[in-house]
Amino acid sequence: MISAEFFCAELDRHGYGFFSGVPCSFLKGPFALLEQRGSYVPAPNEGIALSMAAGSELSGVKSAVLAQNSGLGNLLDPLTSLSMAYEIPLLLFVSLRGWPNAEDDEPHHAAMGAATIGVLESVGVAHGILEPTEQSLTELLARAEEERALQRQFVILVPAKTVGTCDVPAKPSEALLDRRTAVTALARHLDGALVYSTTGMISRELFGVRDSGRNFYMQGSMGHAIGLGLGTALNRPDERVAVIDGDGAAVMHLGGLALVGERRPENLTHIVLDNGSYDSTGGQRTRGSSMRWADLALAAGYRTGETCRTEAEIDDHMAKVADLPGPHLIAVFIAKGGATPPRVTSAHTNAEVTARFKGEVALSRKDLP
Repeated sequence: MISAEFFCAELDRHGYGFFSGVPCSFLKGPFALLEQRGSYVPAPNEGIALSMAAGSELSGVKSAVLAQNSGLGNLLDPLTSLSMAYEIPLLLFVSLRGWPNAEDDEPHHAAMGAATIGVLESVGVAHGILEPTEQSLTELLARAEEERALQRQFVILVPAKTVGTCDVPAKPSEALLDRRTAVTALARHLDGALVYSTTGMISRELFGVRDSGRNFYMQGSMGHAIGLGLGTALNRPDERVAVIDGDGAAVMHLGGLALVGERRPENLTHIVLDNGSYDSTGGQRTRGSSMRWADLALAAGYRTGETCRTEAEIDDHMAKVADLPGPHLIAVFIAKGGATPPRVTSAHTNAEVTARFKGEVALSRKDLP
């Protein structure tokens, strides 16, 4: 296995000075070291990471992007229409989740795991698969330099257990709530609602606290839980709809909030759990400062925006909006980390989650006059 220290030292040796990306646990070590050095800027999504790296290149600083292959779709537009079209060479490290055996990873990685190499080949981007040896990294970085000389991009694909990890220094948190306590408190107010929960630990936590056929655990498709909730809320105005989001997921596609504010479904409550980190990939930070969620919600067009830091505030705000027309946004500030909840797939396949959710929706439709 390649140590995170050697990985970063090789990038230094080749003169890379700026890094951006969206975390993956396969690259947890490099993310930690690069952030400690101050040369890494976390991006809300992979496309922004690539465009920042391109801007850095245009300013004369060699740059690299680190991302998960599930976010490759977010990369393709700026990769093909910006970096390739304008001949701005970039180095990309992309993890290979769901590869080579889909069954070794969570189901939502299966399709992209099988397609990643083909996608890169289809758009004509040179690439190589990193082996767990220092020599392999050295050779692939040399290939990247050859592509750079031709003003082209190069992608280094990173399988599981290829790059080592390292400790991420814990930073003190002022949050009073942990994730489980917050989700438990929220769940008390969600009986009867159709609930969409975002990818990662939040869906797992909701599953562990309050499994229900009316919960749709969205694992994967980061940033799109609010789209699911909005689509349902607009088409089933007779149902209460709640979305439990994470701060990183909500920021990834803020346009979803703008659309909620424009359409203004009265039956939608949007809850954002903000711990400033990506817990499911190693605790990397999402931002350096807290979002002013209530102000953002009101500016986008939500009818109400609230923030909570205690169980009592959760109970108060959830009760207050229960009988008010929405959309509502409630941000809950929580501590990062916490106990690891069970995976949804330990009990339900993705298809089963969909089937029972649709069954609940169909049952309630039969009750309509």
